[in-house]
Amino acid sequence: MSIVTVQLGQCGNQIGHEVFSALCSDIRGTHGLCSKKENESYHDSCKERFFCEQESGVPIARAVLVDMEPKVISQTLSMAARSGHWKYNSHSHFCQKQGSGNNWANGYSVHGPRHKEAIMNLVQKEAEKCDRLGGFFTIMSMAGGTGSGLGAFVTQCLRDAFPTSFILNHVIWPYGTGEVIVQNYNSVLTLSHLYQSSDALLVHENDVIHKICAQLMNIKQISFRDVNEIIAHQLGSVFQPTHTAGEGSGYSRNPLGDLMETLVPHPEFKLLGLRNIPQMPENSLAYSTFSWPGLIKHLRQMLIANAKMEEGIDWQVRPPPPGSSIPSTNKPLHFNTSIANLVILRGKDVHDVDLGSFQDPSLYTSWLNPQDAFSAWKTPRAFNKYEKSAALVSNSQFLLKPLDSIVGKAWNMFASKAYLHQYTKFGIQEEDFLDCFTTLEQVISSYTNL
Repeated sequence: MSIVTVQLGQCGNQIGHEVFSALCSDIRGTHGLCSKKENESYHDSCKERFFCEQESGVPIARAVLVDMEPKVISQTLSMAARSGHWKYNSHSHFCQKQGSGNNWANGYSVHGPRHKEAIMNLVQKEAEKCDRLGGFFTIMSMAGGTGSGLGAFVTQCLRDAFPTSFILNHVIWPYGTGEVIVQNYNSVLTLSHLYQSSDALLVHENDVIHKICAQLMNIKQISFRDVNEIIAHQLGSVFQPTHTAGEGSGYSRNPLGDLMETLVPHPEFKLLGLRNIPQMPENSLAYSTFSWPGLIKHLRQMLIANAKMEEGIDWQVRPPPPGSSIPSTNKPLHFNTSIANLVILRGKDVHDVDLGSFQDPSLYTSWLNPQDAFSAWKTPRAFNKYEKSAALVSNSQFLLKPLDSIVGKAWNMFASKAYLHQYTKFGIQEEDFLDCFTTLEQVISSYTNL
Protein backbone atom coordinates (compact mmCIF):
# COMPACT_ATOMS: atom_id res chain seq x y z
CA MET A 1 0.00 0.00 0.00
CA SER A 2 1.17 3.51 -0.73
CA ILE A 3 1.56 6.53 1.52
CA VAL A 4 1.05 10.08 0.25
CA THR A 5 3.30 12.55 2.05
CA VAL A 6 2.10 16.13 2.45
CA GLN A 7 4.96 18.56 3.18
CA LEU A 8 3.76 21.80 4.76
CA GLY A 9 5.70 25.02 5.24
CA GLN A 10 9.46 25.56 5.25
CA CYS A 11 10.20 22.98 7.93
CA GLY A 12 7.91 20.32 6.40
CA ASN A 13 9.42 20.71 2.96
CA GLN A 14 13.01 20.58 4.14
CA ILE A 15 12.43 17.50 6.30
CA GLY A 16 10.36 15.82 3.58
CA HIS A 17 13.25 16.16 1.18
CA GLU A 18 15.65 14.58 3.68
CA VAL A 19 13.21 11.73 4.34
CA PHE A 20 12.93 10.77 0.67
CA SER A 21 16.72 11.09 0.29
CA ALA A 22 17.27 8.80 3.28
CA LEU A 23 14.80 6.21 1.95
CA CYS A 24 16.41 6.33 -1.47
CA SER A 25 19.99 6.04 -0.24
CA ASP A 26 18.91 3.11 1.95
CA ILE A 27 17.38 1.14 -0.93
CA ARG A 28 20.34 1.96 -3.16
CA GLY A 29 22.81 0.78 -0.50
CA THR A 30 24.50 -2.56 -1.11
CA HIS A 31 25.02 -3.20 2.59
CA GLY A 32 21.74 -5.02 3.10
CA LEU A 33 23.50 -7.94 4.86
CA CYS A 34 20.66 -10.22 3.79
CA SER A 35 19.78 -12.57 0.98
CA LYS A 36 19.28 -11.25 -2.54
CA LYS A 37 15.64 -12.30 -2.48
CA GLU A 38 15.03 -10.49 0.81
CA ASN A 39 16.76 -7.38 -0.54
CA GLU A 40 14.61 -7.36 -3.67
CA SER A 41 11.30 -7.67 -1.84
CA TYR A 42 12.44 -4.91 0.56
CA HIS A 43 13.29 -2.76 -2.42
CA ASP A 44 9.94 -3.32 -4.12
CA SER A 45 7.98 -2.76 -0.94
CA CYS A 46 9.70 0.58 -0.23
CA LYS A 47 9.21 1.75 -3.81
CA GLU A 48 5.51 0.93 -3.71
CA ARG A 49 5.10 2.82 -0.45
CA PHE A 50 6.84 6.06 -1.21
CA PHE A 51 7.60 6.35 -4.93
CA CYS A 52 5.89 5.90 -8.27
CA GLU A 53 8.02 4.50 -11.07
CA GLN A 54 8.56 6.56 -14.18
CA GLU A 55 9.50 5.41 -17.67
CA SER A 56 12.90 7.10 -17.33
CA GLY A 57 13.55 4.88 -14.31
CA VAL A 58 13.91 7.77 -11.85
CA PRO A 59 11.50 7.17 -8.94
CA ILE A 60 9.07 10.02 -8.24
CA ALA A 61 8.14 10.75 -4.63
CA ARG A 62 4.45 10.37 -3.76
CA ALA A 63 4.31 13.81 -2.23
CA VAL A 64 2.49 17.13 -2.31
CA LEU A 65 4.54 20.21 -1.39
CA VAL A 66 2.73 23.22 0.08
CA ASP A 67 4.17 26.54 1.23
CA MET A 68 3.05 30.15 1.23
CA GLU A 69 6.35 31.40 -0.17
CA PRO A 70 8.16 29.95 -3.18
CA LYS A 71 11.83 29.90 -2.12
CA VAL A 72 11.99 26.65 -0.13
CA ILE A 73 9.84 24.66 -2.56
CA SER A 74 11.93 25.65 -5.57
CA GLN A 75 15.14 24.75 -3.68
CA THR A 76 13.64 21.42 -2.62
CA LEU A 77 12.48 20.50 -6.12
CA SER A 78 15.83 21.29 -7.69
CA MET A 79 17.88 19.53 -4.98
CA ALA A 80 15.86 16.35 -5.49
CA ALA A 81 16.16 16.51 -9.27
CA ARG A 82 19.92 17.18 -9.08
CA SER A 83 20.46 14.06 -6.97
CA GLY A 84 19.63 11.97 -10.04
CA HIS A 85 18.30 9.15 -7.82
CA TRP A 86 14.74 10.41 -7.26
CA LYS A 87 12.66 13.51 -7.85
CA TYR A 88 9.37 15.20 -7.08
CA ASN A 89 6.53 15.39 -9.57
CA SER A 90 6.93 18.84 -11.12
CA HIS A 91 3.17 19.52 -10.84
CA SER A 92 2.58 18.38 -7.25
CA HIS A 93 3.38 21.60 -5.46
CA PHE A 94 1.48 24.69 -4.43
CA CYS A 95 3.03 27.96 -3.32
CA GLN A 96 2.15 31.62 -3.00
CA LYS A 97 4.20 34.76 -2.67
CA GLN A 98 3.20 36.19 0.70
CA GLY A 99 4.01 33.77 3.58
CA SER A 100 1.99 33.46 6.80
CA GLY A 101 4.15 35.69 8.99
CA ASN A 102 4.48 33.07 11.77
CA ASN A 103 0.80 33.58 12.50
CA TRP A 104 -1.26 30.40 12.96
CA ALA A 105 -4.54 32.24 12.40
CA ASN A 106 -3.31 33.57 9.05
CA GLY A 107 -2.44 30.06 7.86
CA TYR A 108 -5.61 28.46 9.24
CA SER A 109 -8.32 31.08 8.64
CA VAL A 110 -7.03 32.93 5.57
CA HIS A 111 -4.69 30.82 3.43
CA GLY A 112 -6.43 27.53 4.23
CA PRO A 113 -9.95 28.34 3.01
CA ARG A 114 -8.61 30.49 0.16
CA HIS A 115 -6.42 27.76 -1.34
CA LYS A 116 -8.29 24.68 -0.16
CA GLU A 117 -9.47 23.62 -3.61
CA ALA A 118 -6.07 23.91 -5.29
CA ILE A 119 -4.27 22.02 -2.51
CA MET A 120 -6.85 19.27 -2.19
CA ASN A 121 -6.87 18.77 -5.98
CA LEU A 122 -3.13 18.02 -5.85
CA VAL A 123 -3.67 15.59 -2.96
CA GLN A 124 -6.52 13.89 -4.82
CA LYS A 125 -4.33 13.44 -7.91
CA GLU A 126 -1.53 11.85 -5.86
CA ALA A 127 -4.02 9.60 -4.08
CA GLU A 128 -5.47 8.45 -7.42
CA LYS A 129 -2.00 7.37 -8.59
CA CYS A 130 -1.84 4.80 -5.78
CA ASP A 131 -3.09 1.30 -6.58
CA ARG A 132 -4.05 1.11 -2.93
CA LEU A 133 -3.89 4.12 -0.67
CA GLY A 134 -2.61 3.33 2.82
CA GLY A 135 -3.02 6.85 4.16
CA PHE A 136 -1.40 10.24 4.55
CA PHE A 137 1.76 11.33 6.29
CA THR A 138 1.97 15.09 6.89
CA ILE A 139 5.18 16.83 7.96
CA MET A 140 4.95 20.20 9.67
CA SER A 141 6.34 22.45 12.37
CA MET A 142 4.22 23.80 15.24
CA ALA A 143 5.95 27.12 15.78
CA GLY A 144 5.47 29.03 12.52
CA GLY A 145 2.38 30.02 10.55
CA THR A 146 2.13 27.95 7.38
CA GLY A 147 3.18 24.52 8.64
CA SER A 148 1.12 24.89 11.80
CA GLY A 149 -1.99 26.85 10.77
CA LEU A 150 -2.32 25.70 7.19
CA GLY A 151 -1.15 22.23 8.29
CA ALA A 152 -3.99 21.96 10.81
CA PHE A 153 -6.47 23.15 8.18
CA VAL A 154 -5.22 20.70 5.52
CA THR A 155 -5.34 17.83 8.05
CA GLN A 156 -9.03 18.59 8.66
CA CYS A 157 -9.63 18.66 4.89
CA LEU A 158 -7.87 15.27 4.54
CA ARG A 159 -10.08 13.84 7.26
CA ASP A 160 -13.23 15.14 5.51
CA ALA A 161 -12.16 14.00 2.03
CA PHE A 162 -10.73 10.61 3.07
CA PRO A 163 -12.73 9.60 6.16
CA THR A 164 -11.46 6.02 6.19
CA SER A 165 -7.77 6.69 5.43
CA PHE A 166 -5.13 6.79 8.14
CA ILE A 167 -3.60 10.19 8.87
CA LEU A 168 -0.31 10.44 10.76
CA ASN A 169 0.94 13.96 11.50
CA HIS A 170 4.66 14.31 12.00
CA VAL A 171 5.11 17.38 14.17
CA ILE A 172 8.30 19.28 14.98
CA TRP A 173 8.23 20.63 18.53
CA PRO A 174 9.91 24.06 18.75
CA TYR A 175 13.11 24.86 20.64
CA GLY A 176 12.35 25.69 24.27
CA THR A 177 14.26 28.96 24.02
CA GLY A 178 12.04 29.91 21.12
CA GLU A 179 12.47 30.99 17.55
CA VAL A 180 9.18 32.89 17.42
CA ILE A 181 7.64 34.98 20.19
CA VAL A 182 4.15 33.53 19.60
CA GLN A 183 5.33 29.93 19.14
CA ASN A 184 3.48 28.77 22.27
CA TYR A 185 0.18 30.11 20.93
CA ASN A 186 0.85 28.52 17.54
CA SER A 187 1.75 25.21 19.18
CA VAL A 188 -1.34 25.07 21.42
CA LEU A 189 -3.63 25.87 18.48
CA THR A 190 -1.92 23.30 16.23
CA LEU A 191 -1.90 20.45 18.74
CA SER A 192 -5.49 20.86 19.83
CA HIS A 193 -6.75 20.99 16.23
CA LEU A 194 -4.65 18.01 15.12
CA TYR A 195 -5.95 16.06 18.11
CA GLN A 196 -9.44 16.36 16.63
CA SER A 197 -8.68 15.17 13.09
CA SER A 198 -5.49 13.08 13.11
CA ASP A 199 -5.12 9.38 13.99
CA ALA A 200 -1.78 9.96 15.71
CA LEU A 201 0.88 12.62 16.15
CA LEU A 202 4.50 11.55 15.89
CA VAL A 203 6.54 14.20 17.66
CA HIS A 204 10.19 15.18 17.31
CA GLU A 205 11.57 17.81 19.70
CA ASN A 206 14.11 20.19 18.19
CA ASP A 207 16.04 20.42 21.47
CA VAL A 208 16.45 16.64 21.64
CA ILE A 209 17.62 16.27 18.04
CA HIS A 210 20.02 19.19 18.58
CA LYS A 211 21.55 17.32 21.53
CA ILE A 212 21.91 14.16 19.45
CA CYS A 213 23.79 16.18 16.80
CA ALA A 214 26.10 17.67 19.43
CA GLN A 215 26.70 14.74 21.76
CA LEU A 216 26.33 11.62 19.61
CA MET A 217 27.26 12.91 16.17
CA ASN A 218 29.96 15.31 17.42
CA ILE A 219 28.83 18.04 15.04
CA LYS A 220 30.43 21.33 16.08
CA GLN A 221 28.29 23.86 14.20
CA ILE A 222 24.83 22.40 13.92
CA SER A 223 22.71 23.43 10.95
CA PHE A 224 19.03 22.76 10.27
CA ARG A 225 20.19 20.30 7.65
CA ASP A 226 22.05 18.26 10.31
CA VAL A 227 18.94 18.23 12.50
CA ASN A 228 16.73 17.24 9.56
CA GLU A 229 19.04 14.38 8.56
CA ILE A 230 18.75 12.85 12.05
CA ILE A 231 14.95 13.18 11.94
CA ALA A 232 14.85 11.63 8.45
CA HIS A 233 17.01 8.70 9.58
CA GLN A 234 14.70 8.08 12.54
CA LEU A 235 11.58 8.23 10.37
CA GLY A 236 13.13 5.91 7.78
CA SER A 237 13.91 3.42 10.53
CA VAL A 238 10.16 3.18 11.20
CA PHE A 239 8.73 3.36 7.69
CA GLN A 240 11.09 1.18 5.72
CA PRO A 241 9.61 -2.30 5.20
CA THR A 242 9.57 -4.84 8.03
CA HIS A 243 7.89 -8.15 8.83
CA THR A 244 5.15 -7.45 11.34
CA ALA A 245 4.41 -11.13 12.03
CA GLY A 246 6.62 -14.21 11.88
CA GLU A 247 9.54 -14.63 9.53
CA GLY A 248 7.54 -16.40 6.85
CA SER A 249 5.09 -13.58 6.21
CA GLY A 250 5.79 -10.97 3.55
CA TYR A 251 6.53 -7.35 4.24
CA SER A 252 3.82 -5.41 6.03
CA ARG A 253 1.18 -4.11 3.63
CA ASN A 254 0.08 -0.95 5.36
CA PRO A 255 2.65 0.60 7.69
CA LEU A 256 0.36 3.44 8.82
CA GLY A 257 -2.51 1.09 9.65
CA ASP A 258 -0.16 -1.29 11.46
CA LEU A 259 1.32 1.61 13.42
CA MET A 260 -2.09 2.88 14.58
CA GLU A 261 -3.38 -0.59 15.41
CA THR A 262 -0.29 -1.28 17.48
CA LEU A 263 0.11 2.03 19.27
CA VAL A 264 -3.20 3.91 19.52
CA PRO A 265 -5.70 1.77 21.45
CA HIS A 266 -7.77 4.78 22.57
CA PRO A 267 -8.49 8.14 20.86
CA GLU A 268 -7.57 10.09 23.99
CA PHE A 269 -3.94 8.94 23.67
CA LYS A 270 -2.34 9.69 20.33
CA LEU A 271 1.08 11.21 21.04
CA LEU A 272 3.92 9.02 19.75
CA GLY A 273 7.63 9.43 20.43
CA LEU A 274 10.56 7.86 18.62
CA ARG A 275 13.96 6.74 19.93
CA ASN A 276 16.78 5.11 17.99
CA ILE A 277 19.86 3.19 18.91
CA PRO A 278 22.71 3.25 17.91
CA GLN A 279 23.31 6.75 16.54
CA MET A 280 26.87 7.71 15.76
CA PRO A 281 29.04 9.35 13.09
CA GLU A 282 30.02 7.11 10.22
CA ASN A 283 33.75 7.25 10.99
CA SER A 284 33.17 5.77 14.49
CA LEU A 285 31.24 2.77 13.19
CA ALA A 286 34.34 0.84 12.21
CA TYR A 287 35.47 0.81 15.86
CA SER A 288 32.12 -0.20 17.35
CA THR A 289 30.46 -3.53 17.88
CA PHE A 290 26.89 -3.98 19.00
CA SER A 291 25.16 -6.93 20.59
CA TRP A 292 21.38 -7.24 20.59
CA PRO A 293 21.11 -7.80 24.37
CA GLY A 294 23.11 -4.58 24.96
CA LEU A 295 21.02 -2.54 22.51
CA ILE A 296 17.75 -3.85 23.96
CA LYS A 297 18.84 -3.18 27.54
CA HIS A 298 19.71 0.43 26.68
CA LEU A 299 16.52 0.93 24.69
CA ARG A 300 14.35 -0.31 27.55
CA GLN A 301 16.05 1.96 30.05
CA MET A 302 15.71 4.90 27.63
CA LEU A 303 11.98 4.16 27.63
CA ILE A 304 11.38 3.90 31.37
CA ALA A 305 13.70 6.78 32.33
CA ASN A 306 12.38 8.87 29.40
CA ALA A 307 15.90 9.38 28.02
CA LYS A 308 15.88 10.55 24.43
CA MET A 309 19.27 9.08 23.53
CA GLU A 310 21.66 6.44 24.78
CA GLU A 311 24.02 8.92 26.44
CA GLY A 312 23.21 10.15 29.93
CA ILE A 313 20.49 7.59 30.73
CA ASP A 314 19.42 7.55 34.38
CA TRP A 315 19.95 3.88 35.35
CA GLN A 316 18.46 4.46 38.81
CA VAL A 317 14.90 4.56 37.48
CA ARG A 318 13.13 1.26 38.05
CA PRO A 319 9.59 0.13 37.27
CA PRO A 320 7.27 -0.18 40.30
CA PRO A 321 7.35 -3.68 41.84
CA PRO A 322 4.74 -6.05 40.37
CA GLY A 323 1.45 -6.31 42.20
CA SER A 324 1.81 -2.92 43.87
CA SER A 325 -1.36 -1.09 42.97
CA ILE A 326 0.13 2.31 43.66
CA PRO A 327 -2.04 5.21 42.53
CA SER A 328 -0.38 6.96 39.61
CA THR A 329 0.58 9.94 41.75
CA ASN A 330 2.92 7.81 43.90
CA LYS A 331 4.75 6.10 41.04
CA PRO A 332 8.53 6.17 41.31
CA LEU A 333 9.77 9.61 40.36
CA HIS A 334 10.67 10.08 36.69
CA PHE A 335 9.23 6.70 35.73
CA ASN A 336 7.73 6.92 32.24
CA THR A 337 4.54 4.80 32.05
CA SER A 338 3.57 3.48 28.61
CA ILE A 339 0.28 2.69 26.96
CA ALA A 340 1.85 0.83 24.06
CA ASN A 341 5.30 0.23 22.60
CA LEU A 342 6.60 -0.93 19.27
CA VAL A 343 10.19 -2.10 18.84
CA ILE A 344 11.56 -2.30 15.29
CA LEU A 345 14.73 -4.35 14.79
CA ARG A 346 16.82 -4.30 11.62
CA GLY A 347 19.96 -6.25 10.83
CA LYS A 348 21.50 -9.64 11.36
CA ASP A 349 20.20 -12.29 13.75
CA VAL A 350 17.03 -10.27 14.46
CA HIS A 351 14.86 -13.36 14.75
CA ASP A 352 16.80 -14.62 17.79
CA VAL A 353 16.47 -11.44 19.85
CA ASP A 354 14.79 -11.75 23.24
CA LEU A 355 12.35 -8.88 23.79
CA GLY A 356 10.78 -10.27 26.98
CA SER A 357 11.91 -7.25 29.01
CA PHE A 358 9.47 -5.08 27.06
CA GLN A 359 6.56 -7.32 28.04
CA ASP A 360 6.94 -6.55 31.73
CA PRO A 361 3.44 -5.53 32.94
CA SER A 362 4.91 -2.87 35.25
CA LEU A 363 5.91 -0.79 32.22
CA TYR A 364 2.31 -0.36 31.12
CA THR A 365 -0.92 1.16 32.31
CA SER A 366 -3.12 -1.28 34.19
CA TRP A 367 -6.05 -1.20 31.76
CA LEU A 368 -4.22 -2.88 28.88
CA ASN A 369 -2.98 -6.43 28.70
CA PRO A 370 0.85 -6.28 28.28
CA GLN A 371 0.57 -8.81 25.41
CA ASP A 372 -1.59 -6.29 23.53
CA ALA A 373 0.51 -3.31 24.55
CA PHE A 374 3.79 -4.52 23.04
CA SER A 375 4.64 -5.36 19.42
CA ALA A 376 7.83 -6.06 17.52
CA TRP A 377 8.60 -5.67 13.81
CA LYS A 378 11.76 -7.18 12.36
CA THR A 379 13.75 -7.54 9.17
CA PRO A 380 17.16 -9.11 8.59
CA ARG A 381 17.97 -6.30 6.18
CA ALA A 382 20.20 -3.67 7.75
CA PHE A 383 19.18 -0.01 7.65
CA ASN A 384 21.40 2.76 6.32
CA LYS A 385 24.88 2.18 7.74
CA TYR A 386 24.19 0.14 10.90
CA GLU A 387 24.53 -3.64 10.80
CA LYS A 388 22.21 -3.82 13.82
CA SER A 389 19.78 -1.09 14.77
CA ALA A 390 16.65 -0.73 16.86
CA ALA A 391 13.90 1.89 16.92
CA LEU A 392 11.28 2.31 19.61
CA VAL A 393 7.99 4.05 18.88
CA SER A 394 6.16 4.59 22.13
CA ASN A 395 2.84 5.97 23.26
CA SER A 396 3.82 7.04 26.75
CA GLN A 397 4.13 9.98 29.14
CA PHE A 398 7.26 11.21 27.32
CA LEU A 399 5.72 14.55 26.26
CA LEU A 400 4.05 15.49 29.54
CA LYS A 401 6.71 17.97 30.65
CA PRO A 402 7.15 19.79 27.33
CA LEU A 403 3.37 19.84 26.78
CA ASP A 404 2.71 21.21 30.26
CA SER A 405 5.38 23.84 29.74
CA ILE A 406 4.07 25.03 26.37
CA VAL A 407 0.46 25.19 27.61
CA GLY A 408 1.61 27.06 30.74
CA LYS A 409 3.60 29.64 28.78
CA ALA A 410 0.78 30.15 26.31
CA TRP A 411 -1.73 30.53 29.16
CA ASN A 412 0.41 33.20 30.85
CA MET A 413 0.53 35.19 27.61
CA PHE A 414 -3.18 34.67 27.05
CA ALA A 415 -4.05 35.79 30.60
CA SER A 416 -2.38 39.14 29.92
CA LYS A 417 -3.87 39.24 26.39
CA ALA A 418 -0.40 39.53 24.84
CA TYR A 419 -0.44 39.47 21.01
CA LEU A 420 -4.05 38.31 20.94
CA HIS A 421 -5.01 41.04 18.47
CA GLN A 422 -2.71 39.36 15.92
CA TYR A 423 -5.07 36.36 16.01
CA THR A 424 -8.45 38.05 16.48
CA LYS A 425 -7.93 40.12 13.35
CA PHE A 426 -7.94 36.83 11.39
CA GLY A 427 -11.03 35.55 13.15
CA ILE A 428 -9.57 33.38 15.95
CA GLN A 429 -11.45 34.54 19.05
CA GLU A 430 -10.69 34.19 22.75
CA GLU A 431 -13.27 31.37 22.99
CA ASP A 432 -11.28 29.43 20.37
CA PHE A 433 -8.18 29.73 22.52
CA LEU A 434 -10.11 28.58 25.59
CA ASP A 435 -11.40 25.53 23.71
CA CYS A 436 -7.83 24.65 22.73
CA PHE A 437 -6.57 25.03 26.29
CA THR A 438 -9.41 22.77 27.49
CA THR A 439 -8.57 20.09 24.92
CA LEU A 440 -4.89 20.04 25.89
CA GLU A 441 -5.55 20.18 29.64
CA GLN A 442 -7.63 17.04 29.14
CA VAL A 443 -4.78 15.36 27.23
CA ILE A 444 -2.31 16.29 29.99
CA SER A 445 -4.65 14.98 32.65
CA SER A 446 -5.24 11.67 30.81
CA TYR A 447 -1.51 11.01 30.35
CA THR A 448 -0.72 12.06 33.93
CA ASN A 449 -3.20 9.55 35.33
CA LEU A 450 -1.79 6.52 33.52
